[in-house]
Amino acid sequence: MADTGSQMLKDLYAGWIAANEADPERTLDAIRADFEHWGDVTTEPGQVDYIEGTVGGVPGLWAIPKRQDNACVLLCAHGGGYVLGSMYSHRKLYGHLAKAVGCKAFIPDYRRAPEHVHPAQVSDVVAVYAGLLADHGATAERTAFVGDSAGGALAISGLLAAREQGLALPAAAYAMAPYLDLEARGATYETNAEVDILGSRDATLAFVDIFLGPDGNRHDPLASPLHADLAGLPPILVQTGADDVLLDDSRAFYERATNAGNDVALKIWPDMQHVFQFLAGNSAVADTAIAEAAVWLREKLGIVAK
Repeated sequence: MADTGSQMLKDLYAGWIAANEADPERTLDAIRADFEHWGDVTTEPGQVDYIEGTVGGVPGLWAIPKRQDNACVLLCAHGGGYVLGSMYSHRKLYGHLAKAVGCKAFIPDYRRAPEHVHPAQVSDVVAVYAGLLADHGATAERTAFVGDSAGGALAISGLLAAREQGLALPAAAYAMAPYLDLEARGATYETNAEVDILGSRDATLAFVDIFLGPDGNRHDPLASPLHADLAGLPPILVQTGADDVLLDDSRAFYERATNAGNDVALKIWPDMQHVFQFLAGNSAVADTAIAEAAVWLREKLGIVAK
């Protein structure tokens, strides 16, 4: 049986595409304004407070469930191709996750391209992590990196950058539909072209050029983690929709990370669009995916379910 909420996300994505096709000269500000409505398909999680703050010099938004293990924290990087999205567009999604896990989350409002090209985004994520450890009482073993799409890549590249800087690695990372191959080589760009409402190879490559800037390197492991040394990373959970053109990014990462000796889990959800978890509260599939991720994260973070 088809998921009754999934059409909401398809309609949202179709509206964005239609607006851009109707006016190819739309400004970046107009497109960013569209993406601020990403959370329109997400219900309010309830029993979650939101407080703006700064960690490690990076502004962001705390999502704090009423019932939580105060010793644990999720560092949640929003998606949007490093160009779009914000802490506000993703507030409800990460509120749902924080509530399900039972710990607070911080959503950095990291610097976006083209105003700030790579590696500004990963630098901000690692600055937040270092700030959590140094100034906010967090410990590596009770912290997890989380992200969706480009934020899913940041959840992984953040591990690599933290390792480069000699920081203790967090307990785990959870990536939703991560955007990992900046050369867009996956076969699912063709096989899912008719079913993915939002994504395409042309769109991916256009965002890559904006993200990297004119002198960017598509093989930089902190920009394209498929080119990284993946050995020695903490446990990683990857969830993605089967209808996503980015599906092969997740498959390739799973294969390479597993071959490097890591504990990696990959779950592919049939008939689901890019970051279908945005449908939290409106889709049984999205709710199940978040619930499963929460169980996995609680185990890695040492949270006892109440």
